[in-house]
Amino acid sequence: MLSGRREIGRTDPMLLTEKVAGPRVLLLAGRNWRVTWIDWKRRRCFVEPSDLPGKARWFGAAVGGTSFELSRACRSVLLGESPEVELTDRAVRGLAEARDDDVGSVHPGGLVISRDGEDVRWWTWAGYRANAVLAATLAGVTDEKQRFQDDWIRLRSDLTRDIWRSGVTDAAERLCLPDVDERALRGLKFSEALPERLAMATLAARLADLENAAAVLDEPVRFMG
Repeated sequence: MLSGRREIGRTDPMLLTEKVAGPRVLLLAGRNWRVTWIDWKRRRCFVEPSDLPGKARWFGAAVGGTSFELSRACRSVLLGESPEVELTDRAVRGLAEARDDDVGSVHPGGLVISRDGEDVRWWTWAGYRANAVLAATLAGVTDEKQRFQDDWIRLRSDLTRDIWRSGVTDAAERLCLPDVDERALRGLKFSEALPERLAMATLAARLADLENAAAVLDEPVRFMG
């Protein structure tokens, strides 16, 4: 990210493609920045200071948030698996606390759908790119804003087992690419030479994890809460 000629830092490309209402504002280096231009060819994002609240995301090695493999490794640890390294007493206590805090998000018998009032979440532990595909594919069971993170997808508040079964039937055979903001096409190489719909599909395909999204849909699900 650049403000003028000054480099601010790096951000997750997924934050530059998500649909947003109004200006796209990011949080980085303790300040809020409004995106003014994206140069996909040179992998540069130009910004200017903003008073609007910004959004941040940890930048991992994978494009688009945490990878499937890293997310699943986190789930394994929460289920009791310990890293094959010597842990300090502090690390052991930290793992124990994390397992207690997240007891409702994992189960050895399958993935969890948790309910806390109207907050219903499907704990996929699939990574951001796979969850982006799942949220787009299961539009009938996700909440209307398709909110999701690396490890969960928010579902409609009135979800029942019947609605869930109906929504996921044959879903692996009709996977959808994630939605991207049309403004993200600015600066994409050859975007002006392509129909807008094709250009958006090209960008969405780069950010999708179809293989692992399909694998998640084959896993058993347990309703909790």
